[in-house]
Amino acid sequence: MNSELRQPSSGGSGGYKYLDPFITLFVTVLLISNLVAPKFFALGPLRISAAQILFPITYIFGDIFTEVYGYAASRRAIWYGFGASFLMAVVSYVAAVVPPAPEYRDQAAFETIFKPVGRIVAASLLAYWFGEFANSFTMARLKLLTKGRYLWTRTIGSTVVGQAVDTTVVMFAAFYGTRSTQVIWQLILSGYLIKVVYETLMTPVTYAAVGFLKRSEGVDHFDYGTNFNPFAGTADKSG
Repeated sequence: MNSELRQPSSGGSGGYKYLDPFITLFVTVLLISNLVAPKFFALGPLRISAAQILFPITYIFGDIFTEVYGYAASRRAIWYGFGASFLMAVVSYVAAVVPPAPEYRDQAAFETIFKPVGRIVAASLLAYWFGEFANSFTMARLKLLTKGRYLWTRTIGSTVVGQAVDTTVVMFAAFYGTRSTQVIWQLILSGYLIKVVYETLMTPVTYAAVGFLKRSEGVDHFDYGTNFNPFAGTADKSG
């Protein structure tokens, strides 16, 4: 199998059949998660954002991108997701504050859903950025350490690291100074445990997706010599 991320001459998917569709699905899941995030539901004593129905799947996508196509592909997907989320936040805010037509009667309801709170948006974007890159970096490094064996150690290990970063950043960025530190750590612990358990249970699905893509695409990327700088171009060549 090819161990390098092929780079297209015109900015496409490098000849891969499924990379762009998977990136599109990744961004779609991320945007839907952001839209439904304000809704909370009860699970026993826990209070869980509706975003948790889908958002942990974005980390599974990150594992798949890094494991099959390499860190550069994952980096590209993360930046696409970040840009799409930022654009959605800006457009949602503008749409909410534009004065409605006199006959429009649902302004209050529209603002409730689509007028994002600036601090929450910033916290979410910051946590997504740090968490996804931590997840992909851990996945790539563990693959080198295990020489491509024991996929489960990488999927679970990267989740443990990535979700710890994501959950801690988002809770402190969103609530520090408005909630007690004790409450923030309670929110971090409950959210973190749910995410890790969720993605651990999804390990068989990750295995199936990775196996299918490696066979179909004829690639199994190892990030030897890769530039892991999140701001680097996506045309890194590993060898």
